[in-house]
Amino acid sequence: MAEAEKIEVRDITRIERIGAHSHIRGLGLDDVLEARAVSQGMVGQKDARRAAGVVVQMVREGKIAGRCILLAGEPSTGKTAIAVGMAQALGTETPFTSMSGSEIYSLEMSKTEALSQALRKSIGVRIKEETEIIEGEVVEIQIERPATGTGQKVGKVTLKTTEMETNYDLGNKIIECFMKEKIQAGDVITIDKASGKVNKLGRSFTRARDYDATGAQTRFVQCPEGELQKRKEVVHTVTLHEIDVINSRTHGFLALFSGDTGEIKQEVRDQINNKVLEWREEGKAEINPGVLFIDEVHMLDIECFSFLNRALESDMAPVVVMATNRGITRIRGTNYRSPHGIPIDLLDRMIIIRTVPYSEKEVKEILKIRCEEEDCIMHPDALTILTRIATDTSLRYAIQLITTANLVCRRRKATEVNTEDVKKVYSLFLDENRSSKILKEYQDDYMFSEINEHEELETAAGGSGGAKRRTETGGGDAQPMEH
Repeated sequence: MAEAEKIEVRDITRIERIGAHSHIRGLGLDDVLEARAVSQGMVGQKDARRAAGVVVQMVREGKIAGRCILLAGEPSTGKTAIAVGMAQALGTETPFTSMSGSEIYSLEMSKTEALSQALRKSIGVRIKEETEIIEGEVVEIQIERPATGTGQKVGKVTLKTTEMETNYDLGNKIIECFMKEKIQAGDVITIDKASGKVNKLGRSFTRARDYDATGAQTRFVQCPEGELQKRKEVVHTVTLHEIDVINSRTHGFLALFSGDTGEIKQEVRDQINNKVLEWREEGKAEINPGVLFIDEVHMLDIECFSFLNRALESDMAPVVVMATNRGITRIRGTNYRSPHGIPIDLLDRMIIIRTVPYSEKEVKEILKIRCEEEDCIMHPDALTILTRIATDTSLRYAIQLITTANLVCRRRKATEVNTEDVKKVYSLFLDENRSSKILKEYQDDYMFSEINEHEELETAAGGSGGAKRRTETGGGDAQPMEH
């Protein structure tokens, strides 16, 4: 009975909202960049994933800049999923900026400025510097507070290593840091001499049996060896855009938090580029080109494409990954048609990765993964029906039905989604095909129903011709439609 009533306790140290691609952990490739059938949340698209794996390898080496990759395929074929998988595979050290093509149309800044900022957010700079630190185990700490309650606090600390022991007087600032970090005897700490920052590394192994060293989270470390004062190399990773903001605003670093990231002068960027290149030559910094992902790239216009053409030739350019679901269509801002709505000269610079529609088996596997991600237990028969709905309508629509079917299931106090729950939400929420069919049937009943004049004339010609004649002679109620 006790076993049956045992409640599962989940780890809630990190709470996240479940997003459209939150189930993806990587590209699902092995050591030789071969795609596994189902791995790290990725299903199918083996050729596209292999190609993306080569791009990730290219980015990791960091030697090639300004390359452009286009993910092209029909809707719901996993283009954004592959981009998310690339971001997960690269890890947190490599800058990855994601944006939609429509984000550049802002009243606050020009289109080229928005693209410039996105490009520079995708380039990381690892700045190396040596700093003096004091590292040791706290033997004794004394902090004296004024009897009146106001005034400066005075303190002393005794630190030791395996070879030496020294007393230090503490200033008011470091005393505050000690109190904030709750430093006590037996802790191993580091103090940055330049900034006064105190960092607690853990408890010393010599205090492992002390009654006060309890708790599952307690971390034990060895007592430091050698001198108390030592020089240590520290690496800071920032993006070029962060350096731009800090150097171009009157508020400096605070501008990053205030949201004041308006247009930045090109002169400032040129000076920063020269300084970063100077640091690189001196060995003080490394440039880490990342990835800029532009979804719905067909939304960009001819001015943006011309700017990208020029920007990709720069030494300080990231790898740009674009995605589109358009075929041969008009280039925005012109009357010319081109594959994917992208100018031919920019297409020449790209390597194109094609995504293909999922098979029924792959769709079922994706839906199963999404059910696990959303903590939804679904009966196999219900999953089969949902798979059929996905193949008849779209994968996105079927994924939306998982959450709604789970809610309907919980309303009837059940734990497993059955076929009736799926059928109920399918009847409640329309897909694009059924909605379009209803619109065609009841077009005249909707307000502002704009019908193409050519279609209207064809409809009239296909009938008795009376409606067309009445419109031409002025008899009847037919009126020209305003557009």
